Amino acid sequence: MFSFLILFFFAATGFTLNHAQWFDSQARTAQRQGALDRAWMRTSDADGVAKNKIIEYLRRAERVRGSVGSDEGDFTVDDSQCQISFKGPAYEASAVIDRNTGNYQLTETRGGFVALLNDLHKGRDTGGKWSTVIDISAVFMAFVSLTGLVLIFYLTKRRNSALIAIAIGAVISYLIYAFWVP
Repeated sequence: MFSFLILFFFAATGFTLNHAQWFDSQARTAQRQGALDRAWMRTSDADGVAKNKIIEYLRRAERVRGSVGSDEGDFTVDDSQCQISFKGPAYEASAVIDRNTGNYQLTETRGGFVALLNDLHKGRDTGGKWSTVIDISAVFMAFVSLTGLVLIFYLTKRRNSALIAIAIGAVISYLIYAFWVP
């Protein structure tokens, strides 16, 4: 039964992904500004910036969520400014910090419920735990599909008609791909 719920989720979000223009995809963007402790901008850390303190301050003071990640592009430091990108499903925030003054500009973009479901479907910016959920879901769906196919061979009265239906479905799928997909 768990597989059916997962199958419904991926079928429904597959539909919303395929017809994104039908659903509310308006992202809400907000801009805020503030100031950080200037001492965090000139430290003895590797980049000369107290990255962890800055990230935790923005999470606490601005209620920023999402992960910064381990990618060097998510937190860049140069002589005059720092840039941080926080990413999550249907969410993105970026901060640009002036290293001389500690002043920052924060831009936060939040997608709607359908955008959240679509990002979960794609595994976009969801992290390793959700990736594991997707993998387990794929195993469950494959198991249900394979057990259904195996059961066909034990149902002698319906075996031939089921195999014909499978063959017709495969041919129709190929024809749709061959003639309608550019």
